Amino acid sequence: MHVKVIHKPVLVSVISCSMLWAVAAPASAEDIISGAKGTKHPNQTIAAQASIKYHSSGNGGGHSGPLASTDSNWTPPACWYAPEWSATEFQQFRQGVYVSAVHDPDLPNDVRGEISDQNQKYAGDNYNIDKEKEGMWWGPQFNDDASLADQMKCDKDPFWVKKGETPGVPEAIKPETLAGLAYQQMQVPGTKVSLAPAGASKVNLPTWAWLDKADFKPISVTASLDVGGFHAEATTTATADSLSLDPGTDDAQVLPESGRCAINGDGSIGEPYARGKGNQTPPCGVVYQRSSGDGTFDLRSTATWKISWTGTGGAGGDLPDGEYGDDQPVTVQEIQAVNR
Repeated sequence: MHVKVIHKPVLVSVISCSMLWAVAAPASAEDIISGAKGTKHPNQTIAAQASIKYHSSGNGGGHSGPLASTDSNWTPPACWYAPEWSATEFQQFRQGVYVSAVHDPDLPNDVRGEISDQNQKYAGDNYNIDKEKEGMWWGPQFNDDASLADQMKCDKDPFWVKKGETPGVPEAIKPETLAGLAYQQMQVPGTKVSLAPAGASKVNLPTWAWLDKADFKPISVTASLDVGGFHAEATTTATADSLSLDPGTDDAQVLPESGRCAINGDGSIGEPYARGKGNQTPPCGVVYQRSSGDGTFDLRSTATWKISWTGTGGAGGDLPDGEYGDDQPVTVQEIQAVNR
């Protein structure tokens, strides 16, 4: 079991979102509080609590890599709203931003003015200090790998949410959000296949390809968020489905003809070559039809993984298949015959 805590940049909309990007794109809350001149405030450590934790099981050691979705229209969540501060913490945070703005001579006047206006807005309700135990301030968080345009879908200023309630905004964090983030954290084993017979492949003779069952155990990542009485989690699981072979040249035939080698009942792929099988057709392999000459062909083997998830409150479903593959050089030789 591997545990990882991801401290995403806060990127909170401490001023209006449009003005936040005018200050810095992107900037963390601490960056803004510190100020362009490095001015520090005693409260600058009051930052977001909403750190998502990741627990992984079965992620391959050694050579491994991230899954790429087979659906070009699907991407992990770019941004979401999550509980960030108690009322007192939010008051300290806002006041820290205000003090920094007042003492930063390099901050544009319009930005300083908007910070002041927002400070008055929140101070007008006394930051909900009288409701300290009743809820939390929620704010936007952002996926580092998402585009700025997608991140900016979460453009709301921090807002108050009572405990036990779900805010009525589409991007409010939920198990499905965590499932997509867990997908992004997955690392699957490499797909370098064993090839036989040993040595160089031969033109017009089958090259057997296989992977051991130990390489393709299911992999799971759980993403969870626990803060201020709020709890949500999701476990995303990848299960190997097939292995596709690309010989690296059009002058080759893949076996089976579909080019997709199924997963065996024990989790292995293909079948190891053994002496005496030279005249048999391998369940997974390649027949090269010309020599690679003085070079090699890049055989690419790509594993496809089925993705499913379960989450808090019985939520669950499927996510798009994921793929990960490796290249390996293959030398192909002509069979030399001598006539006497």
